[in-house]
Amino acid sequence: MNGSIGAAPSAADFDALARSAFARIPEPFSRHLDGITVQVEEFADEETLEALGMDDAWELTGLYQGRPMDEETVWSAGELPSRITLYRQPLLAEWCETGVSLEALVTHVVIHEVGHHFGLSDAQMHALEGQAH
Repeated sequence: MNGSIGAAPSAADFDALARSAFARIPEPFSRHLDGITVQVEEFADEETLEALGMDDAWELTGLYQGRPMDEETVWSAGELPSRITLYRQPLLAEWCETGVSLEALVTHVVIHEVGHHFGLSDAQMHALEGQAH
């Protein structure tokens, strides 16, 4: 950092970082990402937090919503597309608190949420994240 304080990265900036993270996901995973949408919201809403058993919106930086690939069947057709939501304010707070680059934080969350799409374990997600850098 150069010491000057500018405007916080916008939702469009987060979207660009997420798309960049998607572009670095290696094969064979990358060929199964079509149709996953990304949206950026300021915070998770109360309904989402309640469904996850969470009280503090600052604790949730991202969320995968959809059916994991290992649970898909022919009867899944017609469902809404899978979606990853990034929560901008908690990510900004983590960026400020940790000093980790915003690109690295967004990539971490995207990879973690993509991992849910594939039904991966945390260890498998960590390995995928290592390949995407």
